[in-house]
Amino acid sequence: MAITAGDWQQRLAAVVATMREMSLQTDPQAMVRAYVARMRQLVSTDRTIALSRRDLDPPKYRITRTSLWEGDVNPWKQRDRLPVLEGGLLGEWIYSDTPRLIDDLKVSRDDPAFEYLSGMRSVMAIPNYDRGVALNMTVLLREKPDAFDREDFPEWVWMSNLFGRATHNLVLSEQVREAYDRLDREMKIVADIQRSLLPAELPEIPTMQLATHYQTSHRAGGDYYDFFPLPDGQWGILIADVSGHGTPAAVMMAITHSIAHTYPGPPAPPSEMLGYVNHHLATRYSPESGTFVTAFYGIYEPERRRLTYASAGHNAPRLKRCAGGGILALDGSVRLPLGIMPGQAYEDTALELRAGDQIVFYTDGFTEAQNAAGELFGLNRLDQVLSTCRNEPSELCDDVLAAIEQFTQGRPPADDRTLVVAKIR
Repeated sequence: MAITAGDWQQRLAAVVATMREMSLQTDPQAMVRAYVARMRQLVSTDRTIALSRRDLDPPKYRITRTSLWEGDVNPWKQRDRLPVLEGGLLGEWIYSDTPRLIDDLKVSRDDPAFEYLSGMRSVMAIPNYDRGVALNMTVLLREKPDAFDREDFPEWVWMSNLFGRATHNLVLSEQVREAYDRLDREMKIVADIQRSLLPAELPEIPTMQLATHYQTSHRAGGDYYDFFPLPDGQWGILIADVSGHGTPAAVMMAITHSIAHTYPGPPAPPSEMLGYVNHHLATRYSPESGTFVTAFYGIYEPERRRLTYASAGHNAPRLKRCAGGGILALDGSVRLPLGIMPGQAYEDTALELRAGDQIVFYTDGFTEAQNAAGELFGLNRLDQVLSTCRNEPSELCDDVLAAIEQFTQGRPPADDRTLVVAKIR
């Protein structure tokens, strides 16, 4: 040993310094370099070899590192540059799955690894186990015979395997990080595509002023709102919520958007529009995915200030009669969500609106928002926000968002949140 067994304090200091340095590493290649440099302080060698049989059939193995090379190769990212050998002493050692301590090595010139072993007499071959099998091996060599202390051999097997596990975990961590980065980039693309399906700008509807808010709990989500221009100056207003979260919900949201926009003719009346979407979801998409879609679709007639609507299990929008009235729920015709039962019939309900009325269309990401104690925001708190009639829909929208922010104390949303606020002029 470079540091004698009696110098335990010096050895301990070297080990502590090594562990500290290893704990700072985030790149496995840099970690190996640092570890090798530290180990040279603890054990004298004339040559080192690292080999691996990972992803190879017996008796093949790769040389992943050796002190004979002037530069080093990254075995995780430059595998094609690593020599692959077959059989011989190194093949025998790594496939035996057992540590070896050799005091007087004899190597034949026809051995596949002769150039790596020639001139060496002492060998310490340390298998590195993964799932109980020596997939990797570290080989330390000295020119003189009987160069390694047998008393230290178990310690080196132990230390080498601990380091091997640490390196493997770092490699896995890097792979997970790279996979997450790829997934995050893909999710961003999905989110961009999803948002492109939403209205680019709010329509100008006579006698109705609009404001909206859209927020997903993940990169992409399953909430959806839309506006449809109809004959005679009428407008369709749709809000929907796909069950679940993330990419699967976003995909179903895109499917729902596509079906709604392929309705043959103007999407009216609301009951027929929802029936059409339900038929396609229930017969082609939902049975496989197990998802469903809640939806509320209304048609607004600006001149008459009349709203005709149908609901497929969606949260009933809140109507505030600002001219001295109370708060009503638009729950006149609620049926099953879309995609559950083929042939489900939906019904229309008509409502006369008045100047000053304000309607809040929303998804359950608002009412089911929780505070730190697990309480739900609920309808009562939403109605409290509606109790003061705002002049502008954007102000009311901001009031709802501020109330949610205060109630949840800034906790990130667990579900998508969509809000459409309409003010009747």
